[in-house]
Amino acid sequence: MRILVAVDGSDQSLHAVRAIEHLAHAEKVVMLHALDVPTLAYPMYHTMGGPRTLEGLSLSIEQAMREDGKRLLDRFAPLPLMDAGSVVKKLKKGLPGEVILTTAEKVKADLIVLGSRGLGPVKELLLGSVSHRVLTHASCPTLIVNRPMPSLRHILMAVQGPEDAAAITAFLARRPFRNPIELTVLMALPFDKPLLPAGLAKVDQAIERFVSGARSFVEKIMSDLAALQIRSKERIVVGAPAPAILDEAAAAKPDLILMGSHGRRRLTRLVLGSVSHAVLHRSPCPVLIVR
Repeated sequence: MRILVAVDGSDQSLHAVRAIEHLAHAEKVVMLHALDVPTLAYPMYHTMGGPRTLEGLSLSIEQAMREDGKRLLDRFAPLPLMDAGSVVKKLKKGLPGEVILTTAEKVKADLIVLGSRGLGPVKELLLGSVSHRVLTHASCPTLIVNRPMPSLRHILMAVQGPEDAAAITAFLARRPFRNPIELTVLMALPFDKPLLPAGLAKVDQAIERFVSGARSFVEKIMSDLAALQIRSKERIVVGAPAPAILDEAAAAKPDLILMGSHGRRRLTRLVLGSVSHAVLHRSPCPVLIVR
């Protein structure tokens, strides 16, 4: 497994680096720090002596940021990575989200790990965030670490359909975690309140058939997990998926939420959001999104 971990000096990025100790042996870990060098404002051109002075100031700022970045990588690199085949430190200039995505493609990363600063949905919509952009566009699984992860034993696996269930099962078949895990396989059935009064036989029968079908689906997933020697239990609830996942996480207190991404694209994502993004905004634990 090739892991790309992005660091920026925040507490969240430190938690992200330390989370790697719960992952299986990595043949290569790329530790990346992006230099988001600011562009000097145009009015400064007139007050600081013209383009030569402006260029010199820009170079000085970039050099200082490079030195800080090197110190950061030197400080973070030894933390939990003694089991990695090799650790490569990279310092690249550019917008952090873009740098992470392009580097992940270049090094053929199997997993991206990064911290989340926890921007709220409105602020994120207006300003964007590194974790949001990476989660939206990454072509490999992405682990978003929003707080310390002292252990990784119990995982809440949220499934919505055959596509994400197959992707998650294939990911687990690669044995990505260091220690044995136990899964709760959660499926939320997004019923709206029926237009007809509750208790009518046809309504009750329709709901019963829906729940029965969901149970058969989850049992098939659990059978596939058992073949991988992974213990699991089922949890089927009625309600909107994102709130149901968050409620279950609050009650069960898993070490990690594992789910697929039904990535909506372009304007649709901005307007409607997605279950994975809604969960990420409010999750009480790290979230691993599998594609």
